[in-house]
Amino acid sequence: MNQNLQKLFTIAKKPEKLGIGLMSGTSLDGLDIALCRFSACGLDTRFKLLHFVTIPYPDHFKHEVHEIFSRRLVDLQKVTLLNAYIASFHGELVLQALQQWSIDPTTVDFIASHGQTIYHAPKRLHRQAGYPNATLQIGDGDHLAVKTGILTISDFRQKHIAAGGEGAPLALYGDVLLGSKAGEDRILLNIGGIANLTYLPTDGDTNKILCTDIGPGNTLIDAACRKYFDRAFDKDALIALSGTVNQDLLAALLDHPFFSEKAPKTTGPELFNMAYVEDAQQVSGTKNIQPADLISTLSEFTAKSIADFVARNLPAGSKIYASGGGAKNHFVINCIRMLLHQDAILDTGALGIHPDAKEAILFALLGNEALSGEPLKIGSNPAVLMGKFSFPV
Repeated sequence: MNQNLQKLFTIAKKPEKLGIGLMSGTSLDGLDIALCRFSACGLDTRFKLLHFVTIPYPDHFKHEVHEIFSRRLVDLQKVTLLNAYIASFHGELVLQALQQWSIDPTTVDFIASHGQTIYHAPKRLHRQAGYPNATLQIGDGDHLAVKTGILTISDFRQKHIAAGGEGAPLALYGDVLLGSKAGEDRILLNIGGIANLTYLPTDGDTNKILCTDIGPGNTLIDAACRKYFDRAFDKDALIALSGTVNQDLLAALLDHPFFSEKAPKTTGPELFNMAYVEDAQQVSGTKNIQPADLISTLSEFTAKSIADFVARNLPAGSKIYASGGGAKNHFVINCIRMLLHQDAILDTGALGIHPDAKEAILFALLGNEALSGEPLKIGSNPAVLMGKFSFPV
């Protein structure tokens, strides 16, 4: 038997596996690296987070990615170069983390890499006749495997699309395996660049489970902070708290067909970007709004779009557990809490899931499923195992 296939078979049969999950989101804060130990698979999965770190991206790296990120027209050579460069750079960061943790790379069974999304194009957004749902993540798995010497599983979203999905959000599979609890309606809310949630019903009926994007998370707030304040994000929501929400602009921001479309649905910065904000300012006559008021209004927009979706679609009183960078934005979280009359919104740490590490953990879990699991049918979602295998040699 081919040695790579023999090794793959050996890893798949192991009662415990050591896996790394990598997540690089649309906010481009840095690379999330989660080292996890897994036993079993599917609904019997047990995991332990051993180590976690977010290694911030240098400014020059962010600039390079921003040149091709969510743009319809880009330099094809730059895309090609970054596909290899990002993977090699991520490999360096993985090796750096393992050295910091005193972990020998040869003891790690697999890396599960999300890659870097540069364009997300569901049919509802691209509206090109004859073309399917599509998405593109770069950071080639072969380069990452060769750089680290570790079996790498990557490009998870393509199988989801090939099987009829939109390629996002993939949190569904991990949320179901790690976050369900009989007797409690749960909403696992992730506020990254885009806000998404998974609803887990109290009775465990998989036909009632819903996983969907909701709208903007941090993406518009961060973009406006970069443009007007030369800051990557609104730390501690200080800018939002110093401003006043403009109700005319808020109404214009909420006036888009996406918010009335049936879930599940996906979106991205291809829709929710500064051009979207400028169009809303034009419609509402708020082109001269003060920058702090703009940040406050965009923060309210994120909160209200989330709260409106929950109120319209999910059972009242469902417990909300938040993760992602937006879970640290007190302005956004307090707005959601007040709009939904919630006493509190907890972070996913209350479920034993590190809120900052959640997405990296979820991709590590998808890697474990790709190795040892079976396709899991959850409602109308594709029952598929996702990820492509890349060997170090």
